Amino acid sequence: MKNWLVTGVSSGLGKALAQEVLTAGDTVVGTVRTEKDLLAFERLHPERALGYLLDVTDSAKISEVVDAAEMRTGGLDVLVNNAGYCLIGAVEELTVDELRALFEVNFFGAVACIKAVVPGFRRRRSGHIINITSVSGLAPWAGTAAYGSSKYALEGFGQTLAQEMQAFGVKVTNIEPGGLDTDFASRSVLTAKQEVSAYQGTAAHLPRQIFAAKQTAAGDANKAAQAIIAIVEAENPPVQLMLGEDAVHYAGNQVAGFLASMADWMSLTMSIKR
Repeated sequence: MKNWLVTGVSSGLGKALAQEVLTAGDTVVGTVRTEKDLLAFERLHPERALGYLLDVTDSAKISEVVDAAEMRTGGLDVLVNNAGYCLIGAVEELTVDELRALFEVNFFGAVACIKAVVPGFRRRRSGHIINITSVSGLAPWAGTAAYGSSKYALEGFGQTLAQEMQAFGVKVTNIEPGGLDTDFASRSVLTAKQEVSAYQGTAAHLPRQIFAAKQTAAGDANKAAQAIIAIVEAENPPVQLMLGEDAVHYAGNQVAGFLASMADWMSLTMSIKR
């Protein structure tokens, strides 16, 4: 049986993953932001649902939670960096403070969690770090520069970490979901406070319409959770795993466009050879 640390288990994919992991017989150390969510999480199982109040922007508290979880469980096996939110708006509409706040959660919070668990994983020469990024971290789209760039950053960080941890038997996987049938759109999507009217009716405001419509996504969060469990159980898991038909569609188009552009401009690319 494995001991999981999952950030943000009060809703969405984090909640679905915690429930599936507990059903599988493993232990989940789950982090939440409120006492109400803490009690709700711990009610999932009297012994194996271990809740902690945590704001992932508090690096000192992250270290305390990881240390306590290590002691309480006898050693963590899996970290899932799931906590995060989305900020939409045209680049001109975003403030630097809004961007910094987003990166503190989506990127630096995940980094702090990684740094807290890596020493134990490295010493034990085992462990698996799962970063929940997004297809938006592979295929950017207008109006989501803030969210996409935070996921791009986590993508690059996770891929590099995978190379560094290979020598110690520690595995790293970036999970890149498309849309899931959770309350993410209503609970975890913020809109830039400033609105520039010139962007009305343009691609930069399309995310506002999409999230406002609250359409049911094609991806099943419970099945996504089961896929993550399968990755943790795999002997040779991938460094990157897309989840969902839409993720494959958008990322595939992005890669195809990049390769086509690279081929079109190859003569200029190679022209700088000495």
